[in-house]
Amino acid sequence: MSLDVTAAAPALPGRRSALGEFGEIARDLWHYRELLYQLALRDVRIRYKQAVMGFGWAVFMPLLVVLAGCLVRAAMAHVSGTALDRAALAGLAIKGLGWSFFVGALGFAVQSLSGNLNLVSKIYFPREVLPLAVMLAQAFDSAVGAVALTVAFVAFGIGSASGLLWVPVLALTLFVVTAAAALLLSCGNLFFRDVKYIVQVLLTFGIFFTPVLFEPIMLGATGAKLAMLNPLAPVLEGLRLAVVGGHDLLEPLVQVSRHGEAVLVWHPLYLAYSAGLGLVGLAASALLFHRLEYVFAEYV
Repeated sequence: MSLDVTAAAPALPGRRSALGEFGEIARDLWHYRELLYQLALRDVRIRYKQAVMGFGWAVFMPLLVVLAGCLVRAAMAHVSGTALDRAALAGLAIKGLGWSFFVGALGFAVQSLSGNLNLVSKIYFPREVLPLAVMLAQAFDSAVGAVALTVAFVAFGIGSASGLLWVPVLALTLFVVTAAAALLLSCGNLFFRDVKYIVQVLLTFGIFFTPVLFEPIMLGATGAKLAMLNPLAPVLEGLRLAVVGGHDLLEPLVQVSRHGEAVLVWHPLYLAYSAGLGLVGLAASALLFHRLEYVFAEYV
């Protein structure tokens, strides 16, 4: 496929319907799909070029999350007098992998426009390609980590085969939610350069507001519902419940806490909420991104 990235930019858009703009976004991304692939491949090559650990970097971040989670959960288990079993560790591992994808993709995507000044200012192409390429490169890392995690689960006899059917749905939901945030924040960082610092702070402390190191049932009935308002929470908890616990995510799940309180830890509407919020957020951020990309060159 020949790709003319030096083509002149189209004229500034007039009044069009949102549906027409979504069609234009889709056509542009399809036309420049080879550029998207090449940029993602470039990011992967740069990430692993002359890296001593090689593909070990793909499991390094999730491993750190798991080790931190084990330390926190071990302390909690010691205080409460309960045991830390393999299922809890497996849940930490799979949620750590999902959280690492979100953090890595968003961390790099925020600076994807400001870090490619020559491309943005001199060559026409749909600018959405830049944050999406970063996300695809991070998805490659997560895929490597997922393979390593699968091998570990099989070796220790952890997980449910039926729960794997939910992985594509949950992974797609995670990608959509991350893409919505990536488009919005990469665009915002181009106009306000302190956005990247705000994002770094939020990603650093965001793990304490997302059920990665803990499970919503630990917060009680009301706390569990509040925790699920985080759009990442249903995805991460869905992975744990489906893959590790073998739960059918179409069915609600009520568990009894240590204090004898019945807690609704899962409901299908949780996943619907996360997917719906992600789709609406992606549509809104893509539309905003598309309408502003014609003035990006003035702010680089």
